[in-house]
Amino acid sequence: MSARVLERFPAGAPRGSWPAEEYAAARRAEGEPATVVMDLRSDAFLVVVERQEEDGGS
Repeated sequence: MSARVLERFPAGAPRGSWPAEEYAAARRAEGEPATVVMDLRSDAFLVVVERQEEDGGS
């Protein structure tokens, strides 16, 4: 999967707070197919949009 990162949120948000999910929901409401993934290496939630792979063709 190739994705474009729209925003990063630290994983240590206060209990009951889901800023990455809220941001992704707002992007989806605008028509952008945003999803949230966890980046374990940086301990952050990323809001991403999947990129369409272009056919390089020869």
